[in-house]
Amino acid sequence: MSAPGSNPVAGPAPAAGGAEAVLITGVYGAGKSSAAAEVAYLLEQHRTRYALIDLDFLGWADTGAADRAGEVAMMLANLAAVTANYRRAGVTRFVLAWFARTAEDVQAVAEAIGMPLRVARLTAGLAEIERRLGADVTSGRRDDLREAAASIAAGEGAGIGDVVIDATQPVGMVARDVLAFLGWPGGPAP
Repeated sequence: MSAPGSNPVAGPAPAAGGAEAVLITGVYGAGKSSAAAEVAYLLEQHRTRYALIDLDFLGWADTGAADRAGEVAMMLANLAAVTANYRRAGVTRFVLAWFARTAEDVQAVAEAIGMPLRVARLTAGLAEIERRLGADVTSGRRDDLREAAASIAAGEGAGIGDVVIDATQPVGMVARDVLAFLGWPGGPAP
């Protein structure tokens, strides 16, 4: 907690200086958000200064732009601002969740956050994704399922990632695999 009257996030964001990020990616329903939440939980257990940012929420708005490019631009602008605030507050580990369809998507995220970024791509078959999304009560999940099927068929996101992790295993194992890849606290002991 800060002293009264002080603002821990005032001023420019510090240089990357030890800050690192991971982007957990994969098609809709692959388990990105769940894995990211579990990674955050494990980092918290090890008293690591972290932030979990689900990038979908940073671009979830109706700005009048009817294309993906407009949504991505909004998300990237918000990501740069949010990341800078967390860095000013002393956060050093960033856990990001988002479906990066192309290498250009990954590059744009890296530029927005201004620190080293590694990418963990989660994979799960369409039958598993149907099972996961079918259990969700929101109407939007039907659209997500159609989009996941189309993304898989088109090969979107294929080849993206520094590591590929089987997301059909329990979420705790997925998170530990991510942390082991990164060498961050909370991964399996050597």
